[in-house]
Amino acid sequence: MPEKTKNKTWKKPLLIALFIIFNIAVIAATAFAEFGKSKDATEISEISINWWLLMPAIFCFLTALTIDIHKYALMIRKMSHEETDNKHVRKVARRTVLLGKYYDNITPAAVGGQPFQMYYMRKNSGLSRGASTSIPIFGMISIQIAFIIIALLCFLFGNIFSTNPALFLTALFGLLFYAFWPVMVAGVTYFPKPTKKLIKTFIKVLAKLKIVKKRGELLEKVEAEADEYVTAVKTILKTRGLFIKVISWSLLYNILIAMIPFFVLTAFGGKVDFFSCFVTTIAVMSAIYFIPTPGNSGAAEGTFFIVFSALSSGYVFWAMLFWRFFSYYVYVILGPIIYFFMHLEKRKNL
Repeated sequence: MPEKTKNKTWKKPLLIALFIIFNIAVIAATAFAEFGKSKDATEISEISINWWLLMPAIFCFLTALTIDIHKYALMIRKMSHEETDNKHVRKVARRTVLLGKYYDNITPAAVGGQPFQMYYMRKNSGLSRGASTSIPIFGMISIQIAFIIIALLCFLFGNIFSTNPALFLTALFGLLFYAFWPVMVAGVTYFPKPTKKLIKTFIKVLAKLKIVKKRGELLEKVEAEADEYVTAVKTILKTRGLFIKVISWSLLYNILIAMIPFFVLTAFGGKVDFFSCFVTTIAVMSAIYFIPTPGNSGAAEGTFFIVFSALSSGYVFWAMLFWRFFSYYVYVILGPIIYFFMHLEKRKNL
């Protein structure tokens, strides 16, 4: 056997093993950081859970994930100039979504998802480079636009300000981060010169505050990304009816994800009003958005205590652990599993 072939034979399994170990380490470190200091958790054998009430939480999660995959499959079909194989489209859409969420949850400030999705789609979707770039970008922007719509309605009709002014103000601040890219893309699309001037001023202020060190590099990067985002949105808008459909699916996705804490709470015996819990969940999701840690770890568990405080202290630990499984751990677990199947497919095709 040639030397190069031997090296490839043992290197691939080793890399896969190291990759799996890395993911286990990420999960263990995050779990310990979030829940390792909890001393008042009730023993698991003593917990009384209405397991059947967890079924709606599981249903919301699986339906939301299916919707997101369907959204990407829809964009792939609409932006393909040739007849597409539905099975292949679904596989590409599923892996694009799940691996995108995986990289979002292991990289600081969720910066890894879209770049990887673009790379994966260019290699596997059969679409043009422009379409492979446009779909992940608009997939993210549509989620942000949908969340902003839901959050504004919740803040308008909910009573979050009167019950928790600090959370309300922090949530509004977080909403500015949600709105940054959609507003910037809209501005650069329709008002290019003043928007770019505003971006330069904003980065200049950040540089003076010592928040940004390499002002020139950041400015070039932001302008390049803004131009790429504009191209993506224009491509989507040219496809008849696609914009409205994608936003509609993104609205439903956000609603289902925000419903999960309510069902977890009720399963663990919490007595909460659905609308109040939903509004608080949206506010908390907005408040932690700007936290630049993988999966918002270090902030999510502390801030979401506001939602789960309706439970007795011994039950809070388990309810939050269950919720974090859906919002974080499941994606970190699924990432290596998908990579394993991708590796098997490559070996089969050799």
